[in-house]
Amino acid sequence: MKNWENFLLEITDKTAVVSFNRPQALNAMNYRVLEELDEILELLDQDENVYTLILTGAGEKAFIAGGDIKDMSRMNVEEGKKYAYAGTALLRRIEEFEKPVIAAVNGYALGGGTEVAMACDIRIASEKAVFGQPEVGLGIIPGFAGTQRLPRLVGRGMGKLLIFTGRNIKADEALRIGLCEAVVPHAELMDYCKKLAAEINKNGPTAVRLAKAAINHGLDMDMRSGCRFESFVFGHCFATEDHQEGTGAFMEKRKAVFSGKYKK
Repeated sequence: MKNWENFLLEITDKTAVVSFNRPQALNAMNYRVLEELDEILELLDQDENVYTLILTGAGEKAFIAGGDIKDMSRMNVEEGKKYAYAGTALLRRIEEFEKPVIAAVNGYALGGGTEVAMACDIRIASEKAVFGQPEVGLGIIPGFAGTQRLPRLVGRGMGKLLIFTGRNIKADEALRIGLCEAVVPHAELMDYCKKLAAEINKNGPTAVRLAKAAINHGLDMDMRSGCRFESFVFGHCFATEDHQEGTGAFMEKRKAVFSGKYKK
């Protein structure tokens, strides 16, 4: 498998663990980081043996400390737009990635780090995690869709409070306001996330992916349209081998063995 300049990639038991690997820069993101992560997502999207993805940060201090401030300090208006468009497009790809994506937030998740975490399906935080959108303190605003996802996750007022003040919050506060789904002891973070991935992986992989699509697309619709879309996706499940295997195993009182394939 390819060696990446800014990432570590490990695939075990149908789960891919992708680690941002710039610990000397607190895993800050520059253009090359964005390009490499896009390449990795393409690789994992095509790998039928990968059912779930965990994103985390290498080193002891940071998940992702944000965008590379040194690079941003030299940008003009057009360069700033280009950088924001590139980051937003990549995070949209994470959000729309067919397979579930878990953020294992192991330390500082600031600026772009919080934005990456928010693009994931589920966020599990170490007790050492720190979240924040401190961009206004640099004279800029969140540029990787932070102004859009944060208010949607934690509510309009709380989103504005955090963005306007640039305040950082610890893991317990992030859990309280709904920015993460669980907080665990630091030493147990990866084991917890891998067990969560394994719990997801035991189910029909196509059904899980279709459920993700139904949730993501449905939340962008009104309730009636979302329910209609869910019915369409539900019907699509009946074209899979997993539907036959899952219902058959239930009636035969045995453990299902899913293939993730469609009927021929």
